Amino acid sequence: MTPGISRLTAPLVALLPTRRDLADVRRTPRQDLLAGLTVAMVALPLALGFGVSSGLGAEAGLATAVVAGALAAVFGGSNLQVSGPTGAMTVVLVPIVAEYGPGAVLTVGLMAGVMLVALALLKAGKYMQYVPAPVVEGFTLGIACVIGLQQIPNALGVPKPEGDRVLVVAWRAVEEFARHPNGTAAGLAVSVAAVMLIGARWRPTVPFSVLAIIAATIVAQVAGLDAAPPIGDLPSGLPAPSLSFLGLGSLGTLLAPAVAVAALAALESLLSASVADGMTVGQRHDPDRELFGQGLANIAAPLFGGVPATGAIARTAVNVRTGAGSRLAALTHAAVLAVIVFAAAPLVSKMPLAALAGVLLATAVRMVEVGSLRAMVRATRSDALILVLTAVATLALDLVYAVIIGLAVAGALALRAVAKQARLEEVPLDRGDHSAEEHALLAEHIVAYRIDGPLFFAAGHRFLLELTEAADVRVVVLRMSRVSALDATGALVLKDAVEKLTRRGILVLASGIRPGQHQVLDSVGALELLRHEGRDYATTPEAIRAARGHLERAGVLPRGVVRQKHKVLPTPPDSPEAREEPVR
Repeated sequence: MTPGISRLTAPLVALLPTRRDLADVRRTPRQDLLAGLTVAMVALPLALGFGVSSGLGAEAGLATAVVAGALAAVFGGSNLQVSGPTGAMTVVLVPIVAEYGPGAVLTVGLMAGVMLVALALLKAGKYMQYVPAPVVEGFTLGIACVIGLQQIPNALGVPKPEGDRVLVVAWRAVEEFARHPNGTAAGLAVSVAAVMLIGARWRPTVPFSVLAIIAATIVAQVAGLDAAPPIGDLPSGLPAPSLSFLGLGSLGTLLAPAVAVAALAALESLLSASVADGMTVGQRHDPDRELFGQGLANIAAPLFGGVPATGAIARTAVNVRTGAGSRLAALTHAAVLAVIVFAAAPLVSKMPLAALAGVLLATAVRMVEVGSLRAMVRATRSDALILVLTAVATLALDLVYAVIIGLAVAGALALRAVAKQARLEEVPLDRGDHSAEEHALLAEHIVAYRIDGPLFFAAGHRFLLELTEAADVRVVVLRMSRVSALDATGALVLKDAVEKLTRRGILVLASGIRPGQHQVLDSVGALELLRHEGRDYATTPEAIRAARGHLERAGVLPRGVVRQKHKVLPTPPDSPEAREEPVR
């Protein structure tokens, strides 16, 4: 292989499964098989329910769980991740189905899969770490609320009202239920949800969702409860791969929904993988491989009639808790669901929709971590604001807008906090080396300021106001050794301040400019203004000597009055700050 081809294929090769993955699979096969079986029992009602909620039917949810679950397990970046249809993705898919039709969901899923593969090749997985925790918590809370509201029509046994806003649909369903109460459906939904929530506290590893749904199905069949309609007929097996759903002419129209689906798939999958890492010791996922695996899963799932998939936090958590140690567990989960699709489709089709709604209602409740929410709200006002805004935006708008709003507000508040760290402080002259007369002369004509922290666009305006309000002196010395960051806006603000002081007849000198900041200052023309006699000064004493020379030549200070040993200290020599940093 030529070096050029090798460089092109290296990023792809780095994303493929390795021998280590195979070795991990062989380590604890029995434990992984049992964990996979348990996860499959938990995933079955969720796959059915999310398929129904998406608008493509229960068979779409099962196809996604089997195809996407298997591919993501093989090619993903986590040994413990379990993938499939999720509530968060369903929230995005419902308006797509309403606006473009069911076929558009399949096209969107394939487009999103291609985007995820591209993100993996671009090594974009590492940027997940920059999503603040309040955004994630608010996002999760909002999704839980949306999932719960989506189940209201089926839980109440009423036809789903028209509309694509979940709050409106849920309210109309409640109004319809009030006109025509259906206690059977509501009773089944509440019973299933209660069994799941109580059972999860009693025996977390037991799949109470399956037990509750089986019991609800038996009750509905034996009692002949027509008021609790079943899922409906399911195909006995996965459909053959097909490209008939692709409408090439509509790809441009579906680009924005595809971006939303890809963004959500990346966010939720990487978040789920991080949760799995935190629940174990020694497990670390590869974010780029995880994006690659999810991309392949979303390319393949639509070919079999499946909906877009992501890593599933609830199923992944069950996988970890039941002792999974390798990808074999997630593969087993997909294989068991495939067997159910082929062997038990007639039985699955008899499950009441109200029972599935109860499963998803319980899932929504369990998604809300009250302890984490309480901790975020109590941390700072900024964290509380970000969490609430993200949750409300998730509920009122959509998930992608919610994340964008959360990130924007978090970024603005972070910049505000960083900008507050920038300080401009006048540095007192030390009396130790001067007589009272000499000190009075210096203090009357020279003032030194120390700039602490970042000098950038968020802090620039306040800095300009503070600096240009300098006292009526002849020389201003800017100590810049503690400027931690400087951008073009900060440099322009500094230039503007120097020009204003210069017009007032005040000479501005700078000391301690860091090497990396010379280029920024020079690019906007500020560096030349800070130089005196063709140079800037490394230390504050050098700048003071240059200031003294300037004042002597201007006749402001008599020559020789101030001795050469003059220096400026930030604070008295015995202070903690003076011991931390030499004078510059």
